[in-house]
Amino acid sequence: MKYVDGYVIPVPKKNIKAYQKMASMAGKIWIEHGALDYKECVAEDMSAKHCPPFTKLLKTKPSETVVFSYIVFKSRAHRNKVNMKVMKDPRLAVWATKKMPFDLKKMSYGGFTTLVDMEKK
Repeated sequence: MKYVDGYVIPVPKKNIKAYQKMASMAGKIWIEHGALDYKECVAEDMSAKHCPPFTKLLKTKPSETVVFSYIVFKSRAHRNKVNMKVMKDPRLAVWATKKMPFDLKKMSYGGFTTLVDMEKK
């Protein structure tokens, strides 16, 4: 089974284009270093009635939206190897000098083992 790093991030709506640019660069770097899949998804329907939507759990402001992201790896060990290479990639240094398009303190992250893995062939 695969291993997944998942993120949920409140992002100011006005910063979505900047976030998309940053995420596109990050995705290229993760894929180049061995990640199997990289997805960044912006909230479109947060009207769930049967359970709290991400916006409620994250206590987003009306000016914010939610980004749900995940990166897929072969295993946790593979994730660790890929992430080590990614963190050493000099292209990430550009972010150290720029203001992030979201508040890092509000970002949620976790590593997950895959429980069910299906896709249409």
